[in-house]
Amino acid sequence: MSAATARLSRRPERGRDVEPLPAPLVWTFDGPFERCLDDLDDSLRRAIVLIGDVSRVALLIDISLPTLLGRVRRGDRVQPAWGRFTERIAGYGLPTFPRVRHLRTPGPLATLVVAYRS
Repeated sequence: MSAATARLSRRPERGRDVEPLPAPLVWTFDGPFERCLDDLDDSLRRAIVLIGDVSRVALLIDISLPTLLGRVRRGDRVQPAWGRFTERIAGYGLPTFPRVRHLRTPGPLATLVVAYRS
C-alpha cells in the first residue's frame, strides 16, 4: 500500500465523535405558481416547528424553468406572488435566505429541501 493510499484509507479520529446529520426534509410542489408558493411556505413553517431552531437550518428551493414557463404561458404570473413569498419567509428568523436553484430540466414546479443539524 502506498503512503497516499494509506492516508486516504485512514479515518480522522475527530470524525468518530460527530453525530451524523439527519436526512433532509424534501417536498415537491406542482400546480399553479401562487398555490405552490403558499404550500411551500406552509411546509417551511411546519419544518421550522418540527426542527425547533432556525439557526441550524439550510434551505434550497429548486424551480424547474421549463415547468414554470408552461405555467406562465397558461396565465400564471410570477409577480407579485414571489415578492409576497419572500416577504413572508423573511420574517421567520432564518440565518440566510434560501438558496434558489433554477433547473433547466422538466419536473415538479418547485422542490423544497430543508437540511438541519439536530
